[in-house]
Amino acid sequence: MFGFLRSQADGRSRVQKLREWFQGFLGEDLSEARGLKLLSEWLSPEQRAQFEAEKYFDVIGCDSGKRYRILYGSAMNIQQLDDRGRPLVCWCLVPDAYYIVPGDVMLAQKIALETNERAALTVANKFAPRETQPHVHTR
Repeated sequence: MFGFLRSQADGRSRVQKLREWFQGFLGEDLSEARGLKLLSEWLSPEQRAQFEAEKYFDVIGCDSGKRYRILYGSAMNIQQLDDRGRPLVCWCLVPDAYYIVPGDVMLAQKIALETNERAALTVANKFAPRETQPHVHTR
């Protein structure tokens, strides 16, 4: 019986090593790739084109009609834009979980702003935009 358990543990170890090798071979985290694929499936054609070109996409808040820009990342990555497309206010709105890949976080933010903007902003942290935001904070 112990031999069987050991062989199962060895098997899991081999599977884990194979997974790590495969992830290293691809040069990307498979979870992140799946998150980005799911996000892409939920974006409108315009949002998808914008995201592929710029690594961000715009959404319109369902309650206020305000425009928000969701930048690639998993925290501090939402900008509320003025009429000229400049950041007025920034928002940090993240799911309550240990770690979620950026694509999944961005999808949750999109859905929240497009379907329940007021409630989403109630739990979000608000902060002033920086003059330039060369790098969006990720976990």
